[in-house]
Amino acid sequence: MKSIQVVNVRWFNATAWYGMYLSRLLLENGHDVLVLGLPDTLSARKGQEWGLPMRLLDLNTTTPWGIAALYGKLKRLVAEFKPDVVNCHRGESYLLWGLLKKELGSFRLIRTRGDQRLPKANLVNRWLHNDVSDAVITTNSPMTRHFQNVFKVPPRKLHQILGGVDVDTFHPDPAARARIRAELGYGDNDLVVGLLGRFDRVKGQHELIRAVANLHGQGMSNIRLLLLGFDSATPETTVRGWIKEHGIESITAITGKRPDIPACLNALDLGVVASLWSETIARAALEIMATGVPLISTGVGVMPDLLEPEALFGAGDVDALAGRIREVMERPELADSLRREQCRRMYDLSGHDFLAKTLAVYEGVL
Repeated sequence: MKSIQVVNVRWFNATAWYGMYLSRLLLENGHDVLVLGLPDTLSARKGQEWGLPMRLLDLNTTTPWGIAALYGKLKRLVAEFKPDVVNCHRGESYLLWGLLKKELGSFRLIRTRGDQRLPKANLVNRWLHNDVSDAVITTNSPMTRHFQNVFKVPPRKLHQILGGVDVDTFHPDPAARARIRAELGYGDNDLVVGLLGRFDRVKGQHELIRAVANLHGQGMSNIRLLLLGFDSATPETTVRGWIKEHGIESITAITGKRPDIPACLNALDLGVVASLWSETIARAALEIMATGVPLISTGVGVMPDLLEPEALFGAGDVDALAGRIREVMERPELADSLRREQCRRMYDLSGHDFLAKTLAVYEGVL
């Protein structure tokens, strides 16, 4: 099968990862893929780093002459590559692809919605999603319900596919756990709580720092905090300022960018997703779960699709977060229960399953 994956995302965020990881899986399984991206962007560089066949175009242009030129380029690209399926992971050029499909009729059009903003149900969007697209793929239940209840997308066209995770890379690794814990100075009795994510207000590092500080101040002397992250919208200096303000410098470590994130995740006793909103795909959550580390999370985005109710707490609620950490740390049977259930979920969230479900949609529209 031949597909064009439209991944016009500036950052290498979860949406870009979803489209590019899917592209990699398709290629590894013998399918022809062309990935369209934006020039001079982090996502394009990551695609090239992964060895994906990339074509870089100004897919986000908004000028009349730029749109006209882009339409001509996309039309020539379709004639040259002859895709069976075009999958738009972002919306900026979606209308042009819809018009091209109407004009040429030579490919099937898929819209994958992995962003946090619910689309407006205006006439153009209804026409694109209900009449022009052959299928709509969502990555979480809130987006699925929006298309069901507001857009009235026919059930045969609507498919929910959660992201997958590379279980060959992310898996339980006792040797890596021992190595990283020794490097960071953790003892056998230390309880290491970790958050994986860029430094950004949305990711909730500030809330987790406050929760850990509260627990440490209440006598949980063996708790440790590991922030697997780096400068982004929030500078590292700001994060270190929060750590100092709450008096937990001696029990907190920041990894920065590292090539061995799977090993670092194995060093944790408990993973936390403290995000205040978003998490419509939750790549970090999938990676933590795949390593066999129990995970707790706010109930935003896709997280209720991934975790049991007893693993969830309210976004921004520091007391609830601290209480959930204490509960898991002090009840080994709860930690084991979360671990077992989340490992079971991995059977439905592997890269193989992610690919199989997506190919079933593609084959269905063809």
